[in-house]
Amino acid sequence: MEKEEKVAVEAAAAEARRRLVIGVGFWVQGFRLFPWLGVNFFLKDGMGVAASSLQILQASANLPMVAKPLLGLLSDAVPIRGHRRLPYVAIGALLQAISWLAIALWPAISLPVLTIFLLLSNFGASICEVANDAIVAEAGKQVTSSSGSGQLQSFAWMFGSSAGALGNLLGGVALSYFSPRIMFLFFAILLVIQFFTTVAIPESSLKLPRAATNLSALTSIRKQVKELSCALCMPEMFWSIIWFTLSYTVIPFLLGTMFFYQTEVLRLDSSVIGLSKVFGQVALLAWSMSYNKYFKTMSARKVLSVLQFALALIMLSDVLFVQGIYRKIGIPDSIYTIVFSGLFEGLMFFKVLPFSVHIAKLCPAGCEGSVMAFVMSALALATIVSGYLGVALAAFMGVSGDDFSALPACLLIEAACTMLPLCCSSLIKERREKEKKEE
Repeated sequence: MEKEEKVAVEAAAAEARRRLVIGVGFWVQGFRLFPWLGVNFFLKDGMGVAASSLQILQASANLPMVAKPLLGLLSDAVPIRGHRRLPYVAIGALLQAISWLAIALWPAISLPVLTIFLLLSNFGASICEVANDAIVAEAGKQVTSSSGSGQLQSFAWMFGSSAGALGNLLGGVALSYFSPRIMFLFFAILLVIQFFTTVAIPESSLKLPRAATNLSALTSIRKQVKELSCALCMPEMFWSIIWFTLSYTVIPFLLGTMFFYQTEVLRLDSSVIGLSKVFGQVALLAWSMSYNKYFKTMSARKVLSVLQFALALIMLSDVLFVQGIYRKIGIPDSIYTIVFSGLFEGLMFFKVLPFSVHIAKLCPAGCEGSVMAFVMSALALATIVSGYLGVALAAFMGVSGDDFSALPACLLIEAACTMLPLCCSSLIKERREKEKKEE
């Protein structure tokens, strides 16, 4: 009896440490929106970057995220001192800290140098996210009850969303009083704290699956590649990932163009932009809580389709906003921007949570890190392509920093493209109940 109590106490302690690591990791990564809000204004006001160039840089900065499958393979197959997760989190935090310190302290930084450090920062962020996602997936596998399925994903999302909301709120206020470089320096200090916190926690205390020590690094990588290939060849996983990627790729996002329209044409203050992003993060937080409580048992196809349709509705609403319809009926531009623009940015990533839970259920044991990394890499590549398509659409329609007359037409095209994935939502495959019972 005492032995069973001891095991239960150790399991509870391991669970608490896992939640601490996951909470800190996702909170810091969610708070990345704090310096990135400063980057947008630093590029526009401090360096005089055009709208198209801003959106291209925003999209291109996500290129390191495409390397996530390779990072997932390394994390799964190449342990550092026998551990596969926390050492990678520490390395990613250190790379980010170096990048933001350099951006904050480099005098008269040029656009190419700034781009290099932003890429390095996102490379470090991708390492952290791969390791954190793998911890969530591995720890989630140890939950045997159906009521516990998806709880860690929701827990992580709630921490990330709350940090994003706080980061945008503080960022909007900070831009009114401090230069963006102060924001970069503050975030770098947070990353240094995360680095030392992660180093201080032994991974063995998390009770995660240990890496096989009798295999060479090359053999382990080959094994992981084979397992990843087998996992991706599963029809329900392959077609689900195809749909999820296409649901972003086919949309020519106009985020950079709308940012310039709101700040240059409507002359909205940075605090309003910050509050709109806060609203989006609060919506993400509320979605994380409601999904875990109400929608977790629903079909992934139904949830993802509804979210895709809601995204298209927000885009149609933006058409009325740009045409001044809401202003005529008494809704101020600032209120619409805070609520609907924030909700739009939140809706863009609402799909990630239910899809992550869906993939985690399908993922074979042992390659969680690789599969989740592949999914996030596909998402990063899709958003990069959609950002480039948005720049091409704006250029083709003649939208520029001085002329936004064709913006309503661009938004209509964007909304129509958003509806296209609904025509092939049957690609979202789920396992039959019989197969689940057999497994």
